[in-house]
Amino acid sequence: MSRRRGRVPALDGSAPDRSPVVLLIIDAINDFTFDGAREVLAGAQPMADRISRLKSRARRAGLPAVYVNDNFGRWRSDFRRVVAHCGSRSARGRDVVRRLHPDARDYFVLKPRHSGFFSTTLGLLLEHFEASTLILTGLLTDICVLFTAQDAYMRGYGLVVPADCVVGRTPADHRRALAHMQRTLRADTGVSTALDLGKLARTASRAPGSPRSRRAS
Repeated sequence: MSRRRGRVPALDGSAPDRSPVVLLIIDAINDFTFDGAREVLAGAQPMADRISRLKSRARRAGLPAVYVNDNFGRWRSDFRRVVAHCGSRSARGRDVVRRLHPDARDYFVLKPRHSGFFSTTLGLLLEHFEASTLILTGLLTDICVLFTAQDAYMRGYGLVVPADCVVGRTPADHRRALAHMQRTLRADTGVSTALDLGKLARTASRAPGSPRSRRAS
């Protein structure tokens, strides 16, 4: 029996058949122990509120959310253990985790390095959705968000990086990274409140299949 490339039967029974737009939440589940984390955390808390509102809007529009998260070098951990670690009472990031705590309808990918695509299953999941446009949110604008955006652009995805839903190591780094993504990756970097998800989905759905299928044709 033939099966269309890139599709898997049902995943856990809750995967949508197709979603032209996918929301990625990058490294927001974080223990904030890196250099400069205290300064980043101050911006990450209001960022988390804005991502949470955007995620709720995306869900109402039928768009899935995928948590693309660092494994913090804990190769024996799964995503639930990462969430528990970062949301513990002693963790700096507990308030961000509380605001963005994933639920059973969300998807997750653990990544070992900066890009969400490097040595992960993200590409396969996006193929399953037949996605053509990605909304990137999370941390850090100038590192993991930027690396993921660059890899997505090279794979043919359209990019939206809401300026109010990402935080950089410093405000200057944040601005430079957004300007770079807008200029060289053709990313829409407007604020999340101005984002028309319905229009975005309609535009993306007119694309003839996923980036991979378009390259193969």
